[in-house]
Amino acid sequence: MARGKKPLLENVRIEKIAAEGKSIAYIDDKVLFVPNTVPGDIVDVQVTRKRKSFMEGFVTQIRQLSDLRTTPACLHFGICGGCKWQNLPYEKQLAFKQQEIIDNLQRIGKVKLNGIRPIIGSIRQLYYRNKLEFTFSSKRFLTREEIGAERDIERTPALGFHVPGLFDKVVDINHCYLQDEPSNEIRNFIKTHALNEGLSFYNIREQNGFLRTLIIRTASTGEIMVTIAFGHENIEAREKLLNALVEKFPQITSLMYVINEKLNDTLTDQEIICYHGRDHIFEKMEDLKFKISPKSFYQTNSEQAYNLYSQTRTLAGLTGNEIVYDLYTGTGTIANFIARKAAKVIGVEYVPEAIEDARVNSSINGITNTVFYAGDMKDVLNAGFIEHHGHPDVIITDPPRAGMHPDVIQTILNAAPKRIVYVSCNSATQARDLQLLDAAYKVCAVQPVDMFPHTHHVENIVLLEAK
Repeated sequence: MARGKKPLLENVRIEKIAAEGKSIAYIDDKVLFVPNTVPGDIVDVQVTRKRKSFMEGFVTQIRQLSDLRTTPACLHFGICGGCKWQNLPYEKQLAFKQQEIIDNLQRIGKVKLNGIRPIIGSIRQLYYRNKLEFTFSSKRFLTREEIGAERDIERTPALGFHVPGLFDKVVDINHCYLQDEPSNEIRNFIKTHALNEGLSFYNIREQNGFLRTLIIRTASTGEIMVTIAFGHENIEAREKLLNALVEKFPQITSLMYVINEKLNDTLTDQEIICYHGRDHIFEKMEDLKFKISPKSFYQTNSEQAYNLYSQTRTLAGLTGNEIVYDLYTGTGTIANFIARKAAKVIGVEYVPEAIEDARVNSSINGITNTVFYAGDMKDVLNAGFIEHHGHPDVIITDPPRAGMHPDVIQTILNAAPKRIVYVSCNSATQARDLQLLDAAYKVCAVQPVDMFPHTHHVENIVLLEAK
């Protein structure tokens, strides 16, 4: 195999599942990563990336299908990249996720693991998400098959998902199996209205266009929030679209919009305006209500969120007398969920709007033993903060994918709680942090929870107790 050339490899046998929704084959002394395949497939692979110890490529032809394969539900499978494991039976997905967590904690964390429990699977593997974000694009993504066809293909506008690894390519989605109706109906209505009215879809490269992004939330309470981001203001066109939505979908609880003229799609620093209904919706868990605003974080699988938080509460071992710190509290979901079993809960979160929601969530549920603070965790959580609020008996931490800052870990070690419950959406960074905590804490339980069927993502809860 000459250096620099990207060969077409024939009759490649896929051997096992890898991370990030890919699978692995072995070619001579190299590992070959191939997406949209399962162990046992025999395929031809066009290499797209070649390094000293590994290669990456895509399937050009399937020679033989594996007995493990199952038929994907979605017509967009293999293109949009959202559900990379729809071709793999769900029990196999769960087995791999469980093993990945074990491997990461042992290989990266290098700590002795005790009490590894079976992963808790999702009852629903389709239509399980309560939030989806779609992107408008002036030209839809063309597949390799369309590009290779000997005919002109119309580049119509798209409303859908970004192609993995291609920031300016958007797959036009007809039906998404991730979110219950009326999600698809709303998205398709907006697209049809926009095309009929001649509204411009955003050109991501040129940074212009009227319709930019769409966010749909569907709560377990039946309430619906729709947020549309416009690339510039056009009062007549905007109001005509929003009024059409109100008339067509009277069940929409909260219709929001934002004029986003920035170079990126993030809305956390933008003013989001309520056009119709309330500026929030409610989720429910047990007998608690949670206010969800446009900028709020809430676990996107409501049913599994309950399992995640129930396991967290159980592992915390609360008797009603403990001071609990809930780090990275978000909108205070965990803090309020456990508050009735603790003496006091102190929540800390970076986003001020989320902290306001956390306080509201305590108020509407009649919870009086919580306090919340907004700020950078490594700055807020210090010796003075602990001195003021009292040393925690239990710390619950649910950081972002990057894990905890070393300063935060050191403060936790200095605070010396009896128990730490570490909730993570990235077992690799969780393992790294566990190694730093290993000097003073032992792992007593590991509980994986699958929040995202058909993807490689998995949540994991680790209980640590002082040595």
